[in-house]
Amino acid sequence: MNQTFIQNLLHQVQNGTLPIDAAMEKLAHFPSEETLSACIDHQRTMRTGIPEVIFGEAKSAEQIIEIGQAMLQKQGPVMATRIAPEKAEHVLKALPELRYDKTARVLFCRPQPTDPAAVRGTIVVVCAGTSDIPVAEEARITVQILGHPVQSVYDAGVAGLHRLLSKQSVLNDASVIIVAAGMEGALPSVVGGLVRCPVIGVPTSVGYGTGQGGFAALLGILNSCAPGIAAVNIDNGFGAGCMAVAINRNNP
Repeated sequence: MNQTFIQNLLHQVQNGTLPIDAAMEKLAHFPSEETLSACIDHQRTMRTGIPEVIFGEAKSAEQIIEIGQAMLQKQGPVMATRIAPEKAEHVLKALPELRYDKTARVLFCRPQPTDPAAVRGTIVVVCAGTSDIPVAEEARITVQILGHPVQSVYDAGVAGLHRLLSKQSVLNDASVIIVAAGMEGALPSVVGGLVRCPVIGVPTSVGYGTGQGGFAALLGILNSCAPGIAAVNIDNGFGAGCMAVAINRNNP
């Protein structure tokens, strides 16, 4: 339930096409709705610009179905992250409206339409290596679901810097850049030294022993000598996407 939904509802009441009782029924679970396993925050989009999203890793398929059904009854996007393929298969049987991206492990439907007047520009998602793509795709789909234009540049790590430099024009045109990198996490620093826009570094858990599951990449990004770089948690493509959208939003 978002601002557009409320505005349309009020216009329908105003022009007499929707009875007040029917409007009250549509608002019955505003701002929140309690189900057996959750209390769904239907008002979150209006407050923050980002809807409530289901973190599905520790939830059962039955819980995701229950929450998803309640969300589908409201206007606006539906998204569930960290969904294993076997769990997604179970959910899709009950909620065929959803789509599943196996790489990003995301269930989603009804992305917000892009309003050119509401965004500053295009968000670009860059990843260092092919192994970082799942995290980068989680970020890309998050941006897409939230109605912002997005472009990807993948497999452009520092071991072959010419690959990144060949995309300089794409980077220059970005309003925000998300950079996912594992190993030593050097790529966000390199990108930060090439562009004027904000850069969000996403450390990934890709790497060998002393990478410590992404801690080396996280520390590398936090200690970057390139100014203007922010860091989110390890493997948190969703969080990076939300931050990029908040920066890219053209607030009135």
